[in-house]
Amino acid sequence: MARNFKELQAKMSPESRAAAKAWADEAIKNMPLDELRTAMELTQENLSKVLGMPQSSISRLERRTDMYLSTLRSYIEAMGGRLELRAIFREGEVNLDLGKNGRNSEKQEGQQDYSAPQSARLEASTGRRS
Repeated sequence: MARNFKELQAKMSPESRAAAKAWADEAIKNMPLDELRTAMELTQENLSKVLGMPQSSISRLERRTDMYLSTLRSYIEAMGGRLELRAIFREGEVNLDLGKNGRNSEKQEGQQDYSAPQSARLEASTGRRS
């Protein structure tokens, strides 16, 4: 007999519930494209219409291990999201601009401008001189 998840969850210790939530949160952060699409309750056919390409192309795209960022950005935007890319260094993190023309004209409030020289950018993001 199937049991209600809420009943099972109520019997779990607080530590077990916290561990299960942490595992689920991590799994969601590292979701493959096809699982992300399914979680968003979209079909390949839905995305094919939005992107103007055959459903078979969506299927191939989801199986790729390497693709252009512009392709991935279009896929994510078709689901209503926004793709962000960041580089992580010992000195700090840098959000990379994925604007269509190499520069993102829609800079968000509080977002740093990374058009300055590298040493100035790292200093601004980490507070350390290079």
